[in-house]
Amino acid sequence: MKHTLDTVWQRRGTSWIWDEEARNQVCVAKEVWSLRQFLQSAGNWPDDLPSNGNDTLVVAGLEGSLDLLVPGDAEAWLGETVKDAILSFQAHYESEAALIFWLPSGYGRIKFHPATDSVEWRCAAPHTDSLLAFGRILWGEANEYPQEILLRDGAKPAGLFHLRIT
Repeated sequence: MKHTLDTVWQRRGTSWIWDEEARNQVCVAKEVWSLRQFLQSAGNWPDDLPSNGNDTLVVAGLEGSLDLLVPGDAEAWLGETVKDAILSFQAHYESEAALIFWLPSGYGRIKFHPATDSVEWRCAAPHTDSLLAFGRILWGEANEYPQEILLRDGAKPAGLFHLRIT
């Protein structure tokens, strides 16, 4: 998987971050939207985004919502409802804004397969043996993306960045 040290993820594309330092670089806690706010705004986006000089929307709650669903329902919901809202966001802001999903335990839940660059999401109990095909569902396994976000050389990944989901 490719890495990026660039800060483009803070201004463009869609990212899934789990590193608190990375999140704090783009927003303060009061600017974070709930997943419910995000989904309800699809198709009716505000003129101004709350974070990072009007360039960024940070959303919390995806992780908890996935945890409440059985794997089959989670996959369908992620691929339909969540992906549709992401595509709506991209279209509205013409890819000139960043959408960031805050996943506090994402580092331990995202599973990378280096040979194929595929990305999976480890489900929560009682479905810990199940994996959602996160990359296939959200970006169709476009192997040039995503990129692992690194805050500095040699650091652990802070998240994943995808410039444009299609």
